[in-house]
Amino acid sequence: MPVTSKQLDIEFPRKWGGKQPGAGRPRGPRPRVMHRERESVKEQPVHVTFRVRKVIPKLRNRKFFNAFRQTLALCSDRNGFRVIHYSVQDDHVHCIVEADDKTCLASGMKSVGARFARAVNRVFQRKGPVLDGRYHSRVLKTPREVRNALAYVLLNARKHVFQRTGRKPSARIDPISSGIWFQGWKGLFNKAPPYARETALPQFWLLQKGWRRHRLISIDELPGC
Repeated sequence: MPVTSKQLDIEFPRKWGGKQPGAGRPRGPRPRVMHRERESVKEQPVHVTFRVRKVIPKLRNRKFFNAFRQTLALCSDRNGFRVIHYSVQDDHVHCIVEADDKTCLASGMKSVGARFARAVNRVFQRKGPVLDGRYHSRVLKTPREVRNALAYVLLNARKHVFQRTGRKPSARIDPISSGIWFQGWKGLFNKAPPYARETALPQFWLLQKGWRRHRLISIDELPGC
C-alpha cells in the first residue's frame, strides 16, 4: 500500500510588526500629551494645562508674572475663546478657558501658547523652544466638575506646597494667579486691584452660576490632596 505524505504547516512566532504589549518608548516621569483627537467642545469650559521644558527657569516669580499678565491681556478674549482664570507654577500653567467649539479652542490656545513662549524667552533672555509638547485639556461638563477645576487651578500652589513639605500652608489668595479677580471665595469679597483685568469674564452658565450649586470655595482648601 503506497504511503502518502502530508505537508504540515509550521507556525513561527511573530517577532516584529503590529501592536505589541509593552512596546514603544517608556513614557517616563514627565510623559507628553499623546497625539490623539481632542474631545469635542460645545460652548463649555475647559481646564487646560501647558508645561515648559526642563531648561526653562522657574516661572513662579514676580517679574515673569507681570510679563505674563500683560501678554495674556492681548489674547484672553478673542473669536469665541476666553481665558477666565489661571495660575502659574514653577514649570507649568493651569487655565480655565471657555470655547464655543473645538476650532475656537485650538485657535485660542495656539495664540496663548505662542505669546506665552515669547514672554518666557523675553524675560529670561533666551532663545529656542519653550513648551514641552502639546497642552492637556479636559472639557468640564457639569457644575461639580467646574467647581472642582476652579478650586484646583486657583489653589494649585497650596497643593504643591503641601506635597513638598507635608505641612498645610497659610490660607491666602495666590498672588501668582487670577485669584484676585475671583468672586466665589467663601467669606471674602475682593476689591478690584489698581490695574486692568487681564482675563475675560465668563459667558457660559456653568462658570457664571452653575458651579455655585456645590458651595463657594474656601481659600483653606487643599484640592487634589
